[in-house]
Amino acid sequence: MFEKYKTQIEEQITRLLVDEGVEPVAIQWSIIPFSGQWGLATSFFQIAAQEARSGKKVNVPQRAIELAEITARKIQLSADFEKCEAVKGYLNLYFDSKRFSTMVVDQVLNEKDKFGSAPDTHERVMVEFSQPNTHKSFHVGHLRNMVLGAAVSNILEFEGNEIIRANYLGDIGLHVITWLWNYENFHEGEKPPSENTTNWIGNLYAEAVKRREESEENEDAIRRYFKAWDTHDPEIEALWRETRQWSLDAFEQLYDTLGIHFDKLYFESEVEHEGKGFVERLIEQGLAKDERPQGAVIIDLDAILGTKEEYRVLVLLRSDGTSLYATKDLPLAVRKFEEFQLDRSIYVVDVRQSLYLKQIFKVLELMGYDWAKHCQHLAYEIVNLPGNVTLASREGTVVLLEDLIYEAEKRAKVIVEQKNPELSTEKKREIARKIALGSIKYSLLSRDNTKIVTFDWESALDVNGQAAPYIQYAAVRANSILRKGKFEIPTSEEINFELAEKEIALVDLLSRFPQEVKKAAYELRPLQIANYTYDLAKAFNDFYTHCPVLTAENEVRTFRLRLVAATKQTIINSLKLLGIEVPEIM
Repeated sequence: MFEKYKTQIEEQITRLLVDEGVEPVAIQWSIIPFSGQWGLATSFFQIAAQEARSGKKVNVPQRAIELAEITARKIQLSADFEKCEAVKGYLNLYFDSKRFSTMVVDQVLNEKDKFGSAPDTHERVMVEFSQPNTHKSFHVGHLRNMVLGAAVSNILEFEGNEIIRANYLGDIGLHVITWLWNYENFHEGEKPPSENTTNWIGNLYAEAVKRREESEENEDAIRRYFKAWDTHDPEIEALWRETRQWSLDAFEQLYDTLGIHFDKLYFESEVEHEGKGFVERLIEQGLAKDERPQGAVIIDLDAILGTKEEYRVLVLLRSDGTSLYATKDLPLAVRKFEEFQLDRSIYVVDVRQSLYLKQIFKVLELMGYDWAKHCQHLAYEIVNLPGNVTLASREGTVVLLEDLIYEAEKRAKVIVEQKNPELSTEKKREIARKIALGSIKYSLLSRDNTKIVTFDWESALDVNGQAAPYIQYAAVRANSILRKGKFEIPTSEEINFELAEKEIALVDLLSRFPQEVKKAAYELRPLQIANYTYDLAKAFNDFYTHCPVLTAENEVRTFRLRLVAATKQTIINSLKLLGIEVPEIM
């Protein structure tokens, strides 16, 4: 918002300093905390300190005060500024509130869906998220990973980065073999239903685990089945490919429902063989110890690095030579960077894998991959059911994603029925889905991702509190005002009236959006946007309550209609970063 002014003022300050015999330095700006007026500030202490370092005999605090006062006296500001003052070595510049308000609203309405975005950084970032296992169900625990990864991708992309959205699917391993054994022996020939496919797949998995744990005979049978798989039994491989596709098709339906897409899919099965060769390289380099057949292949990172209980021991292969997660994650990381020439790779993974990923990144660094320092773990905590019941696929304590969405839609439809009973059934269903999905996503993104979340319907669908329906309704209310004004947004005019307190507060929040996006991108923290969007909706509702729009006098009406349109656009932009759509009506 301030960039063009910063450039103009910096040029003037540089010339004034040269006139004073001072060698210019890069000028650092800060935004003056808003208190009814907007402003920029810069300090002259760094400039004074540089003079002292150059050999001049100066008192740094006194010289900073002197330079600030000289600059305040001589600088030529445009009419967009109301005043300029020197305060204890700082130069404070304050905008004219009326001009600033016009500038903010004009910028939003000119840039539309680009408002808040940043120019291209030319940085290529991969965000790996979701990572479901085939042959299992999708439950609420998976949802947090998905909405967090999607939101972070959206925010980083909006901030000017080139994003590759990647998904790494667990399509091999004991869970798959157990499912295949159970299917072939007890469900052969059955096909998944056209709806709730992951529910059906998940039920077969829970049944398979139960059967495996019922008897040693079943465990032995599954081990034999695993050995047949390892020797590439063609019938088992054919069944695996067919049933894996059932999972992939079902996943795609859910991703489509949630508005999530991926640019690249990776599979565990693709990197398993490569991973074993990777482990052999580590042994040859003397980094890994091969203790087979009595023990496993390990890398003692603390011993190599001289640390104590920081990295510990990473197991690379089991004693029988079968692979582990590390076997595959190491070559996969190399493949990612080589395939896409990445600048950064972000892993959205459960917080319980923090040590493991720290080990993986360090092993890659020890192998000489400099880019390993640009691998980052974005951790998140688990989602609980009410009563602190932790979700788990192998147990009965799961809320399946399809069921959660269905229940959310059913509850959201009640809201729509209350507000607009005259709408068609199809329209009600469309609006209810947007409210439902928004409620689910916002309830997860509005909490710190490192905190445990207990999913709660009452707070998720709260139309009067910090929840998606409240924010969506603010945008819908803005849309209603614009509809009554026939969507004719007046052209920008100079403000010649005193702005109300609620107007100024709303403009201030609009002006902050680009900075909020920048901070959220830097911290990989969608919570920043979730909180901002709620504050914006709340400020708009305060404005709506205290500042008439359509019945206001001509010039006041003009500005307020434009302010309403700018607010609606910014709410839509901010919710879009969270993967949430806004209905036209509710």
